[in-house]
Amino acid sequence: MNSELFLADLESKPAALTGLADALRTADPFAGLPRDIGRVLFLGMGSSRYAAGAAALRLRAAGVDAHADYASAAATYPAAGGTLVVPISATGTSRETLDAVARYAGGPAFVAALTNAPDSPLAAAADLVVPMHAGEELGGVACRTFQHTLALLLALEARLTGRDRDMTALIGRVAEATRDLLDRRDEWLPLTLELLDGPHGVYAIAPAERLSSAEQSALMLREGPRRPADACETGDWSHVDVYLTKTLDYRALLFPGSRYDAQAMDWVRERDSMVITVGGELKDATAAIRYVHDDDPDVALLTETLVAELVAAYWWSAR
Repeated sequence: MNSELFLADLESKPAALTGLADALRTADPFAGLPRDIGRVLFLGMGSSRYAAGAAALRLRAAGVDAHADYASAAATYPAAGGTLVVPISATGTSRETLDAVARYAGGPAFVAALTNAPDSPLAAAADLVVPMHAGEELGGVACRTFQHTLALLLALEARLTGRDRDMTALIGRVAEATRDLLDRRDEWLPLTLELLDGPHGVYAIAPAERLSSAEQSALMLREGPRRPADACETGDWSHVDVYLTKTLDYRALLFPGSRYDAQAMDWVRERDSMVITVGGELKDATAAIRYVHDDDPDVALLTETLVAELVAAYWWSAR
C-alpha cells in the first residue's frame, strides 16, 4: 500500500470511468445470463459487500428476490436452479469469496463473477465473468474498483428489471461529478481536513439506499491513515450512535437524502456536534461540499465516497 499511488488512483477515476462507459457501449457484460432467474445472491467482503448491499436493496425494491451476504458466512441460500450467484472480488483471490463460490460452482445455480482480474481463480470458477475495467490500483486500496462495481451492479439491475436506462450517460455524469470534486479540491478539502481532524475519529452517516457510501468512507479512513472511523445508517443513527455525541468530540460526514436527516440534525444541534454534508445542505451543518449532478441519487451513490477517499489520501501522506 502506498499513499502517493493511492492519490494517483483517485485522480485517474474520471479516465477509468470513461473506459468503463466505452466497454459498456461496446457490449452488455450480462448478456450471457440465463433467462430464468428467480433469486440473486451477492457474495463478498469489505468494499465488495458494501456495494452488494446497495444493489440488493434496490433489486428488492423493484420486486426481485435479492440478498447480499458475507462470503464468510458458514451458510446462506442453497444452490438451486434459478439462483444467480454474484461473487464480487476486485482481485479475484479473496479467500472467503473463493470458499463461498466453491459451494455453487458446477451446480444448478449460475455463477456470474464480478472481478477486476479476469484471469483470477474466482473467474475460473464462474459461468460468466464480468470485468470491472478499473485498471490496476497501484496504491493497493479498492477505490476505482468500488466505484466500477457499483456502476456494473446498476447495469445488472437494469437488465434484471427490464428498466430502460442509458448506463453510459450515467457513467458520463459520474465522471463529470468526480472530475469536479478533484478539480476544485483546493476549495473544499483544506477546511474538511481541518474540521474532521478530531481526537475521537470520524463518523460517516448515510441513508439506507446509500449506506455503502458511509461504509466505504469509514473503511478508507481506517485503511490508509489508520484513523478510527465508523459508519451508520441515518435513521438508525438516532437509535445507536446518537449516544456518542454526549461524550465524544463527535465529527461526521453526512450524506443527505434520508427522510430522517432533520431528526439526526436535531441531536447534532443540541449536542453541538460537527457535521459536514456531502452533496447537499442541511440546516446547522458546519460545512457543505457540493459537486455537479449531486442532485441525482445514482450519481451520488457512485461519486460521494471520493470526499473521504481524498481526506484519507492526504492524511495518509502526512503520517
